[in-house]
Amino acid sequence: MDKSQRFIVEAAAGLAAQLPPQTLELVAKIIQDADQTTSPSPRTRITQSILQPHHRSLASRFLDDWRANAEGVSPEAVALALRTASHVHESDEQNEAVELVWTGPDSDAVPFRRTEQAILQVLHSAAKRITLVSFAVYHIPHVRDALVRAAGRGVKISVVVETPDKLQGENEYSTLHALGEEVASCSTVYYWPSDKRQKAVGDKFGILHVKCAVADGHWLFLSSANLTEYAFTINMELGVLVTGGNLPRQVEENFDKLIRTGVLVRV
Repeated sequence: MDKSQRFIVEAAAGLAAQLPPQTLELVAKIIQDADQTTSPSPRTRITQSILQPHHRSLASRFLDDWRANAEGVSPEAVALALRTASHVHESDEQNEAVELVWTGPDSDAVPFRRTEQAILQVLHSAAKRITLVSFAVYHIPHVRDALVRAAGRGVKISVVVETPDKLQGENEYSTLHALGEEVASCSTVYYWPSDKRQKAVGDKFGILHVKCAVADGHWLFLSSANLTEYAFTINMELGVLVTGGNLPRQVEENFDKLIRTGVLVRV
């Protein structure tokens, strides 16, 4: 597979994750007919045929990217890549797996994954990107090492924390220090500035209370557990590990948009 072909394969996979199957098939048909129809142009046909503005924008961008980065790939090959990506994505959605994740007293009622095991599975599985979100971060050597190894594999890492400094009312640590210099240096760290938060009565700010890890839009760990030693060992924590389906991608896209729109700010 050459560089242009790889570009189309990856771009088609990205588009398949964002467009409904019927819309993706329409885009594939328009592109497949590109050499057979001189008028209207593929871009015009996309504009006229796709009514949803966001979907129309995504399809038009894919068309532009194809022409700019992989013009040597034929319309037939591009259409086949789109249809293949659509089929794979639909299969992934149908094969979604959800496991319960637990830290706390053993009850033997239901088999659970352990909290640290689940989050490490997400980090070890990542090939392209990781989004890691936590209110508190403290003494997590195994997670730290997994992030450093992921960065060494070329994985892009985004870490979202409550604040880069001390938590309000806490004096023990700063989250950047708790992440460790290696993680901080190989990650892009974001936080939620106070001027971007809503206030309740008494001027109390909302807090970033999310705890999750997402990898490659395919694995999602969502839990009550912060990234702390106590959450992994002695606390009672409950969460889920989701593999496949739409949920990992939706969570990933949500944080991407918060970063893109400036709600979350780079440290």
